[in-house]
Amino acid sequence: MNLVAKFFKFTVPSIVSMWIFSLYTMVDGIFVAHGVGSHALGAVNLSMPFVSLIFTIGILLATGTSTVLSLSLGQGDEEKARNYFNQNLAVVIVLSLVLTAVVLLNLERVALFLGATGDLLPLVKEYVGIIACFSVFFTVSYNLEVQVKADGAPHVSTIGVLSCAIMNVVLDYVFVMHFHWGVWGAALATGLSQVTSTVIFVIYFVRHPNPLRFGRFKPDFGAYRRIIPLGTSDGLSEFSNGLVIFLFNQTILQVSGEAALTSYTIISYVNTLVLMTMIGTAHGVQPLSSFYLGAGQRPLCHKFLSYGIKLVAVAGVGFFIICQLLAGPIVGLFLEPADPLFGYTVNALRLYAPAFLLMGFNVLISGFFTAVEHPFPALTISFGRGLVLISGCLVVLSKVLGDTGIWLSPLFSEGICLVITLFFLLRYLHKIRQTEPEQQPDFSSVAR
Repeated sequence: MNLVAKFFKFTVPSIVSMWIFSLYTMVDGIFVAHGVGSHALGAVNLSMPFVSLIFTIGILLATGTSTVLSLSLGQGDEEKARNYFNQNLAVVIVLSLVLTAVVLLNLERVALFLGATGDLLPLVKEYVGIIACFSVFFTVSYNLEVQVKADGAPHVSTIGVLSCAIMNVVLDYVFVMHFHWGVWGAALATGLSQVTSTVIFVIYFVRHPNPLRFGRFKPDFGAYRRIIPLGTSDGLSEFSNGLVIFLFNQTILQVSGEAALTSYTIISYVNTLVLMTMIGTAHGVQPLSSFYLGAGQRPLCHKFLSYGIKLVAVAGVGFFIICQLLAGPIVGLFLEPADPLFGYTVNALRLYAPAFLLMGFNVLISGFFTAVEHPFPALTISFGRGLVLISGCLVVLSKVLGDTGIWLSPLFSEGICLVITLFFLLRYLHKIRQTEPEQQPDFSSVAR
């Protein structure tokens, strides 16, 4: 198999799996907008930081546990791997139940903290309250999905994710469009879809009890001194995502008003689709780069990076053009043309879209640095673009340019991050030329 074919063999499935998640959340928004009303999209968006918090807990523990139990399996110690597996499930369940209890006992306070006021307050309470009841399924499903891969069955992970997406869309249609259950019906559909994927993963581990299986465990909580640091990077990324949504929501409420939350929700769906494309490309390049680095063939790592750069460049230009030319039809998926917010949202999307031209380079190169064991630049780029720079640009530009500054802040933050990214990349290339002159990287093909 030639290198280009191998590149697409890894990147295309990764991108498609990312698209499944982003598209089903977008469909979820379409049902809410047409079945409840455009104002309900604002309520759903205000609730998203809470959903990110749930996933943060799941990701933090899943990533670290998967690593330590995989190492144990690699060492032939299946008993220790099973102990990690079962102990972590117990910890995840307990933490999720505690979170559920705390939120339900303080539901109005949580909704107010998220920014809900007026007509949005009861809607946010409905959404957050229902999601909180299912938090244990969110965290357990994600942990089992990751550990199914560690158990050597990645196809089961794909089946679980796809079943979750299909169930969410079907139940959204039934609950929101047919039964007219409103926002709480959309939340119920989301919760039950997580139950569906959890059941699929549980059935797998029951029917395939080796090497991992359900059972008792000997408490070894000292293992979390390893597990938590290993999961911090991925957990921090998810937490940052929720925090950025929270900051955008608060800024929009102060500068533009409650109605503009609907516009941000629609733009967020588009942004997620673009971001998932870039992350999918990075996830395709990472294992290839790591494999050939381990094989002592660093030039091939750079070759795959150059393919990735081409792909994210083409994708970024494509998404930018689509958002400029088809902003109206995209917004029309959620809002009627007669809606007062329609024209405003179209303009906001066009202002936001230039960020897509730069986003992919930062995401891809950060992933590449992780793959070639350069964690510091990877974490700096990821944390910079994911939280620090966007937060700073949002605060400054909203004060200087007002409403327009909100929608331009991602472009400025991605641009500043790209300067930092190029600095790290050039420093890396310079170091390679000095230490491994026989393996000098060649990026001349990128220009062709």
